[in-house]
Amino acid sequence: MSSRLFLKLLIIACFVEGLSTLVLFGVAMPMKYLAGQPEWVSVVGSLHGLLFIVAVVMFLVGRVVVPLTGRMTILGLVGAVLPFVFLYVDALLLRLLRETPAEG
Repeated sequence: MSSRLFLKLLIIACFVEGLSTLVLFGVAMPMKYLAGQPEWVSVVGSLHGLLFIVAVVMFLVGRVVVPLTGRMTILGLVGAVLPFVFLYVDALLLRLLRETPAEG
């Protein structure tokens, strides 16, 4: 897989995982605690967990494929945990994508 394609997929994975965090904290948890509907957290939490694992694995694999720097990898892992950090990480990944020469 080319490093440019991997970066594009990583940007998408990071963004979707970050959005799932916001939905979990901003929609599902209030539905559980304020509306008494815990099934929201079960569904959204499971989806978020899967997306979180995908994002973490992709950042670790990106160390070899792209290769991502240690700083970028750490920021990506932090961005997978803290809400809104994914936006900063995606901006950095987009800059890296623009700087990566096209192959072929």
